[in-house]
Amino acid sequence: MKIVRFFDKRVLIVLGVLILVLLMMDFNNRMGDLSRLKAQRATLTFQVDQLLQTEQLLDTQIAYATSDLAVQDYARNDGKMAQTGDVPIVPIAPQGSTPQPTPTPQNVPTVVSNWQLWFALFFGQ
Repeated sequence: MKIVRFFDKRVLIVLGVLILVLLMMDFNNRMGDLSRLKAQRATLTFQVDQLLQTEQLLDTQIAYATSDLAVQDYARNDGKMAQTGDVPIVPIAPQGSTPQPTPTPQNVPTVVSNWQLWFALFFGQ
């Protein structure tokens, strides 16, 4: 009978150690998942903050674009329109003068000999 008790104790100890090892492996897996999820949370939080800032910027631009000030700015600057009461001034060239065309400079390629090309490649000149 003593042999059976000793055998029962060893089996219980081995089962306890086995259960403890399995619990530690599960704990390790859960800690790995936790660190991965924390990193994803930090990344997503950063992306959400960026998207909120973009939304604020777009809301501001929409508010400006739908305002009367934007219409007036476009009409005066880009549309070349005048408001009632404005006196538009159109510059006119003096009589008898012909506008002179502005000459465009021509690029003349310089001829480089082979030894100058190799010298520049090796010595950076």
